[in-house]
Amino acid sequence: MSLHPPPDRLMAPRKHGKVILTPPTQHEILEDEHHDDDENTWSPLQTAARDGNFDAVCKLLEANASNSNTVSKKELVNEPPHGWYGQTALQAACANGQLSIVNALLDAAAEIDAPGGNNGGRTALTVAALGGHYDVVERLIEAGANINVRAHRYMGRTPLQAAAEGGHVAIVKLLLDRGADINASAAHNNGRTALTAAALAGHAELVQLLLDRGANVNPPLMRYKSLTPLQAAAFGGHLEIAQTLVAAGADVNADGCYYNGYTALGAAAEQGNADIVEWLLKAGADVRQTAGNKGWTAYQMAYFVAHEEIATRLWKLEREAQRVEAGNH
Repeated sequence: MSLHPPPDRLMAPRKHGKVILTPPTQHEILEDEHHDDDENTWSPLQTAARDGNFDAVCKLLEANASNSNTVSKKELVNEPPHGWYGQTALQAACANGQLSIVNALLDAAAEIDAPGGNNGGRTALTVAALGGHYDVVERLIEAGANINVRAHRYMGRTPLQAAAEGGHVAIVKLLLDRGADINASAAHNNGRTALTAAALAGHAELVQLLLDRGANVNPPLMRYKSLTPLQAAAFGGHLEIAQTLVAAGADVNADGCYYNGYTALGAAAEQGNADIVEWLLKAGADVRQTAGNKGWTAYQMAYFVAHEEIATRLWKLEREAQRVEAGNH
């Protein structure tokens, strides 16, 4: 059946769902270096650490120590990251699980909690946790890394949020056992709590673990590109996780954030996850609820990205709800 929305609701359909910005992969970080932009320049030590070249790292440190005209070893080791996705030498080594280089840099007085580039600002512990490098995470904790460092304002993650996002169960357990805050605030823009990160990525085992350890199933949302765990599961198409979250008390009709916000139903509808749409409707999702700065209903979100069958179903339900309401007055 073709969809014919009222004139005041007409929107040009587009293909595919809207993509929420995610942090770059390590491969994308490396590609970024080759752009003709001074801000994307990596120092020789950062490059050697990133590439896992232990011999080059040692030679650079030794050459610096023997040359009194150069910067101090501490300044060399702690040269700040350049560009949006730059990394310190220690962060670069941690991102790739280079434990021997991590040890060498720590011995050379690398600043363990230095922030990364402007997009994410992730510390060494956070990038190691995201990459699933258990031995490096353990070493950094032993060396005094801050387990509960606050998430950078833009796309930041705490170490626990990063580990949950990456699906690294053993690291999540380690961080929790060492005192990580399970309900640490998400980044102001495009942030995730640990539970939201696990739900969005479809890590069912981690979702259950975090719930068992006391994760807030209805955390407060940040203003920009923020999701509740249930909204994240609906967006990602993870029905079983959505069911687990609702059973644990997740609010089916929780409001979305201000900018690019979704209800759970809206998230499922926009991404074309028909099975979750139907399940949420049975669970009591409100088809007339709006979300985000656009103030759209789930029907409008589905229609805008050309999920015609879902949009048609939701439009009919909206109209029926309107008729029922009108009949009660």
